[in-house]
Amino acid sequence: MADEYLDLSTPTLGPPTQAVADAGDEGYAKSLAPRHVGMIAIGGAIGTGLLLGAGGKLLVAGPALALSYAVAGVFAYFVVRALGELTLHRPSSGSFVSYAREFMGEPGAYIAGWMYVLNWSTTGMADSTAVALYMHYWAAFRSVPQWLLALCALIVVLTINLVSVRLFGEIEFWFALIKVTAIASFLVVGVWLLGTGHEVAGRTPGISLIRENGGFFPLGVLPVFTVLQSVVFAYAGVEMVGITAGETKDPAKVVPRAVRSVTWRIALFYVCSVLMLALLLPWNRYSASESPFVTVLSKIGVPGIGGVMNLVVLTAAMSSLNSGFYSTGRVLRSMAAAGSAPRFTGLMNARHVPYGGILFTCAFATFGVGLNAWLPGQAFDIVVNFAALGVATTWIMVMLCHLLFVRRTRAAGPGGPVRPGFRLRGWPWVNAATVLFLLAIVVDMGAQGGATGRWTVAAIPVIAAVLLTGWVLSRRRLPDRSR
Repeated sequence: MADEYLDLSTPTLGPPTQAVADAGDEGYAKSLAPRHVGMIAIGGAIGTGLLLGAGGKLLVAGPALALSYAVAGVFAYFVVRALGELTLHRPSSGSFVSYAREFMGEPGAYIAGWMYVLNWSTTGMADSTAVALYMHYWAAFRSVPQWLLALCALIVVLTINLVSVRLFGEIEFWFALIKVTAIASFLVVGVWLLGTGHEVAGRTPGISLIRENGGFFPLGVLPVFTVLQSVVFAYAGVEMVGITAGETKDPAKVVPRAVRSVTWRIALFYVCSVLMLALLLPWNRYSASESPFVTVLSKIGVPGIGGVMNLVVLTAAMSSLNSGFYSTGRVLRSMAAAGSAPRFTGLMNARHVPYGGILFTCAFATFGVGLNAWLPGQAFDIVVNFAALGVATTWIMVMLCHLLFVRRTRAAGPGGPVRPGFRLRGWPWVNAATVLFLLAIVVDMGAQGGATGRWTVAAIPVIAAVLLTGWVLSRRRLPDRSR
């Protein structure tokens, strides 16, 4: 176990095996600068799950929601650290799907890829739903149907993704910068409100708001675990750093820097933000239909500040939707090159954009428009549960790929592939603990997640049947059917 704890200052790229080179990596322009990758990684950690979902989850768990974010954040860090090591082993736009192909064969890549598409397609539904809810904050848009606003969000983001990867990177850079600046500003304003005793909705903020409203666990300890599936959804996007590595010129320097920043982002943006929300307003004053950050700032007596924050969280939802189209387009192209996705999802235009996969994801996400028309009040919670299922599967595959990768390096001996200096510590126990944590979340989703959670878990056999049918059909296109 001693070699797992070597502390090497510079990453060392192990020699990739040519036999596992991903044909889906061909044709991309190395257009993403380090600032793009770094900010995309930050943006991936700040999404709709925090900026909208935290309001409803505070009603379920109270201030103890911060503990849920801290626990899930630890495992999110393990996942992104493992993915960072795999990325330095062999940068690929197919990311964990390409690594699943290398270490598990085509069946592993098939499962990883399609569950990731399910993840981001349903996340796209959640993000477009969030955009519609945010738009209804302003009176001018309240008469516009929720489904129509969701559709407009999809069209705008689709256009951004189809133009060029450089445009995507530039817009996502500014989207992420706005999110980071806004959350940091909120924390600064929160500290000022606490320090000055400035009233929020007629109440003096501080620890008394927690103490007088049931304490840190007002509804007991169990809700801390009940909300974990939604909290895990909030961290969806941290794996973006692995996918962007295939379109940047120097992943050996860029990726470690981006991954290392995950720790302080989790502590600052998630845990501290939720604690601040509980200190500024009683936990039971928030709403599932409005961003909790907007709720607080609209009650401090400064004209228009709530609307400004609402515009920020609207931008954040568009950013998450933007990232989802980007990542699934690359993953589907990797799968199409291997024959495990429809051929048209591998199509790339002259601007090096894999438009086939992006269009496929957008088409899938339009089901969310119908859901917004049919069940506007429940649309967000429904798709979050399915997205959390996809996130759990994706993270499990990352940890299994890392486990198999390290095992291969240990068995290879001199002259074989070597682990990069930038690595996940604690193999294999950290891998096993993360997989068990994610499986427990899926079980808890069915046991404690109410009707929506039970329906989500009940859908797992249906999803498995669809995947099995697709695998049987796609095997005919695989170059090696024995895989």
